Amino acid sequence: MEIAIPNLRHLRVFLAVAELKSITRASEYIFLSQPAITQAIAKLEGLLGAPLFERHSDGMYPTASGEVWQKRVSRAIDHIQTATQDIVKDNTHKEHAPKNLVALISTTQLRALVAVSEAQNFSIASRNLGVSQSSVHRAARDLERLLGVVLFEKNSLGTSATKAAQNLSKATKLAFSELRQGIYEINALQFKDVSTITIGSMPLARMTVLPKSILQFNERHPDVNINVTEGPYADLLHHLRQGDIDIILGALRHPTPADDVVQEELWAPPLSIVARKNHPLMTKKAISAQDLTEFPWVVPAKGTPTRQAFENIFTEAGVPLPTRLVESSSQILIRELLIESDRLTLISAHQVEREINIELLNVLDFPLEHTRRPIGLCVRKSWLPTVTQSHFLSLLREISEHFR
Repeated sequence: MEIAIPNLRHLRVFLAVAELKSITRASEYIFLSQPAITQAIAKLEGLLGAPLFERHSDGMYPTASGEVWQKRVSRAIDHIQTATQDIVKDNTHKEHAPKNLVALISTTQLRALVAVSEAQNFSIASRNLGVSQSSVHRAARDLERLLGVVLFEKNSLGTSATKAAQNLSKATKLAFSELRQGIYEINALQFKDVSTITIGSMPLARMTVLPKSILQFNERHPDVNINVTEGPYADLLHHLRQGDIDIILGALRHPTPADDVVQEELWAPPLSIVARKNHPLMTKKAISAQDLTEFPWVVPAKGTPTRQAFENIFTEAGVPLPTRLVESSSQILIRELLIESDRLTLISAHQVEREINIELLNVLDFPLEHTRRPIGLCVRKSWLPTVTQSHFLSLLREISEHFR
């Protein structure tokens, strides 16, 4: 279910009341009438299904839900505030820009910005948002006028987002992610945790630690949804940094691929050369790198850690690389190619454990202890997991211990 993102102006009202402990003082601070503030707080409480303040004679104090919401809203506003300040700083007409842009920006404008930036097309963006194209145009152009910069430019393929649009879109998605986290936490406080954990998973993790973790986690949290996204590492990293994914689980990169993410090693399995049952090399006592070049291979794409390890086998032995290659990361395709031919592959034995156990595939006796590669977590450096997400991370670590 899509979670509704609250009105940005209501969020600023909430923060003012939470910080000043008074509707009267908040009214003077943000230049809004007291009835309007009261109405904004009531709408937020209705949306969240929880009281955010306790009314006392000496002021208004956040409830437990209010404290959670204050923390998440502050982090969300900071993302947008930082991005708009950067835009103004880079704008040559910054002397004409309003001082507090966040106070003038609406959630509708930000949703339009994200939709057009992702779709690169106003028509598609309007369909994705379920509103008219003219509404999206108006929201995007109003935001351009407010910021004093061009956000979208037409090109031969449609509409391209400028650097300013890309930066603000990323900040907006991270802000919206914070708000969703806050809603999850408030629901959990009321014992109705129906949150979602979104994981980007690489092949080895999908075959080992992830399924075991999901099964055990759902025994304790049956109503929590887990979305697993597959794809090339570069795509998963992009979505992680944009706030679409909470965790990437798979082979770690060194050095760390971006300065806004952190990695944590869980275990480091070695790679193995795997072939079908009764492969010609199975009977050979001492297999050399030269022997391996005599057979076709199925290997992952260039730039991946496993592909680099594959190439190192031959370059370190001083022999030419095999030439009859099929490139694929599909577990199903790799398995079928191995079973039906003399092809070889370089893979962690954990990934084909079932096939090895029923003797469809076998591991060749070729020393590869030096190919141990770290498998682990990659998360945003600024990510603040919910209690439920922290439980899932703990379970991943616990189950990974069995693979060490």
